[in-house]
Amino acid sequence: MSAEDLGAGSSGRLGQEFRTNAIVGNHYRIIKRLGSGSFGDIYMGENLVSNPKMQVAIKIEPTCDKAAQLYNEFKFYRLINEKQGFPNIYWFGQWDKYNVLVMDLLGKNLEDVFEACELKFSLKTIIQLTLQLLDRFEFLHSKSIIYRDVKPENFLLGRAGFPNQNTIHIVDFGLSKEFIDPITGKHISYRTGKSLTGTARYMSINTHQGVEQSRRDDLEALAHLFVYLLRQGKLPWSGLKAPTLKERYRKIGEVKVNTPIDELCAGFPEEYANLLRYSRSLGFYDAPDYETIKAGFVELYNKMNFEDDKYDWE
Repeated sequence: MSAEDLGAGSSGRLGQEFRTNAIVGNHYRIIKRLGSGSFGDIYMGENLVSNPKMQVAIKIEPTCDKAAQLYNEFKFYRLINEKQGFPNIYWFGQWDKYNVLVMDLLGKNLEDVFEACELKFSLKTIIQLTLQLLDRFEFLHSKSIIYRDVKPENFLLGRAGFPNQNTIHIVDFGLSKEFIDPITGKHISYRTGKSLTGTARYMSINTHQGVEQSRRDDLEALAHLFVYLLRQGKLPWSGLKAPTLKERYRKIGEVKVNTPIDELCAGFPEEYANLLRYSRSLGFYDAPDYETIKAGFVELYNKMNFEDDKYDWE
């Protein structure tokens, strides 16, 4: 969890109960509040027993909150089990009237970095990000997890000056779900009439239409994210006005359906149009062929003969 991806002026739900120097989980001291995430407030803290003292992120939510998500998030981090590209988890438990999750403190989120670069990433950087995120989602799906909330705000760099500073980390699993039942070993069933879960700008067409999400929807949402980066933050369905949120989501889905992929991806490497076509062609139960997808982007990267492997923000 990042210090930079949360507005310091956000209004927290926990009030002022967590003051500087408060101790949670026996040896994690709160330093300052960073802001509010989707399902709780987030603080910078430090591990008092590490040598030297290590800075951490501390995510806190009331145990009485009906929308409590921290245990769900902790469950998925435990399945991931300290894999590169995901924050390490140091402690989870109840403290007073709150659920607390202690994890790595990371760097800026991808949207903030994109804006700092004036919404202009080079093709070199976008291909590198594409390969990193395809790796992450291939791993998540291998663990029977669908993410269901693709957006650049949930993808964080490592902390500046650390060895992992250019590694993309996926955070915030509050909306994630297992698509294989751990008891029966069966894939979840195809359903319709589902409420929208995720971020409308990037979600798949099937999600807009109320279809239960599976691996294909994560991949399509990623493809929409890559096109967003290629088009410098300008998508045909951005900025649509409507009297209600439900109507705006309906309009966004309608524009996605009616925008030809060739038009959406015009002027960019065909690999991105092919990824979007492929993701939309997958069946509900299908596993994406990540090896073939990634091989195409590796070939594209090599063909471009870039002078170095540096990212734009370096």
